[in-house]
Amino acid sequence: MTETEKAILQTLLELENTVRSMATANPKPSLLPLFERLDSLTRQLPRDTEPDLLHYLHKKSYEKARLLLQGRESENVRGTCH
Repeated sequence: MTETEKAILQTLLELENTVRSMATANPKPSLLPLFERLDSLTRQLPRDTEPDLLHYLHKKSYEKARLLLQGRESENVRGTCH
């Protein structure tokens, strides 16, 4: 895993934890900085990056991207994208 992919995984985990805490958080945290960081990191990925990872990140399928980066790709349910 590249350093950029590690940073993406860390941000995806942070996003997941932040979303999970929103029900009880006061004030509600802003997710925008996390989305902006993910977009920035995605732009840093080289062209030869795993095509499924690029697809998930460009389509904002963050759970699927996280599972792929965690080596749990088999848990991903295939969508309707072609």
